[in-house]
Amino acid sequence: MKGEILFRNVRLVDGRGDFGQADVLIGEGRILSLAGGEAPKVVEAKGLVLSPGFCDPHAHLREPGQEVKEDLESGLTAAARGGYTDVVSMPNTQPVVDTPEAVRALWEKARQIGQARLHPAAALTQGQEGQWLSEARLLQEAGAVMLTDDGRTNEEAGVLALGLRYAASWGLVVAVHAEDAGLRRGGVMHEGEVSFRLGLPGNPAYAESARVARDLELLRYALEYAPSVPRLLHIQHLSTRRGLELVRQAKREGLPVTAEVTPHHLTLTDAALASFDPVYKVAPPLRPRADLEALLEGLLEGSIDCIGTDHAPHTPDEKALDLLRAPFGIPNLEVAWPLLYTELVEKQGFPLATLVERFTDGPRRVLGLAPIHLEEGAEASLVLWNPAEARPVDPQAFASKARYSPWAGWRLQGWPGLTLVAGRVVFSASHPELLY
Repeated sequence: MKGEILFRNVRLVDGRGDFGQADVLIGEGRILSLAGGEAPKVVEAKGLVLSPGFCDPHAHLREPGQEVKEDLESGLTAAARGGYTDVVSMPNTQPVVDTPEAVRALWEKARQIGQARLHPAAALTQGQEGQWLSEARLLQEAGAVMLTDDGRTNEEAGVLALGLRYAASWGLVVAVHAEDAGLRRGGVMHEGEVSFRLGLPGNPAYAESARVARDLELLRYALEYAPSVPRLLHIQHLSTRRGLELVRQAKREGLPVTAEVTPHHLTLTDAALASFDPVYKVAPPLRPRADLEALLEGLLEGSIDCIGTDHAPHTPDEKALDLLRAPFGIPNLEVAWPLLYTELVEKQGFPLATLVERFTDGPRRVLGLAPIHLEEGAEASLVLWNPAEARPVDPQAFASKARYSPWAGWRLQGWPGLTLVAGRVVFSASHPELLY
């Protein structure tokens, strides 16, 4: 059998498990064989791991209108470097992505760029102002995979409930930034012992759990009028133990709710803010270790469905402001996989296949996309990574325009070396000859 690329003696790991070594033949945009074959390009991959390409359900790529922070080319290039083949862009841009024309424009430009694939999210409400619903059907037909007012908190319960009902009719998931604005107030970090000691305004854990509880009640209400659906409400960047408990109970009841957690909420705590460094300022805020450990357990057991980066780039000048004035957000598309592989798998024994699942099948299931498994005939959207390669995080080498990181200098393992989208090499650090 003839193909285009042959990965020889590569270890196969997808969300179902570790399948040992194989000779993987790629051609016609798919996996042709797991038993070798002929190809003009051969990669000697002993010691390397091949996995399905990662999928990010939550990234801020800032285009249109905020290209000084990030644009589609820099963001999707950063994603490909991080092993991502699929990325969902948030609509809180300038102008807001709330029309079919805006969705199509993003999709077409991303196709021309030819890096990671873009799946635009569209605003749940017009202008993300929380008052009037956007046109769910037209947005879905234009290519939107999600409706969300992320960045804002859907204060009008009736609008969100109606939005859930309409989204269910058109097979869309509604993602919510689960924070109560009245409880959050002007908090710049978690409200607790550290914020009290530092004299900084806090954002209590109850701001999240109160809103998760309300949104789950709205989901129950919407389901009385909507058809049975496998997925409908998605909780973004879950950060607290209590919020997780509410999601876990809802799943036990069979409600169509999913949840994500970010790399920063799994690896950093509010203690980092003692440095007064705004690189750690994020919304929802970093929480105490007890919350972090609860989130790890939720990720392991499956109450948390997936990893969402919440990649949120800003300019260096913005992030250099003090903690009260600096914007919320951490860029992490390029480090998410090596960070969690190192901190969870290597250091804590987290099951590798489970972590791969949360980067691949989990987010694709949230979005209603078909899974990608390592089997003959499957789409060749893949990442080749090296579990033994260790190097420090160097923000100055990022493809993202946001060249700062809370993990700068951390020595991480498992860096992606090659990313393919439907058989096409979009990133290759380990084998640059494959790009030509």
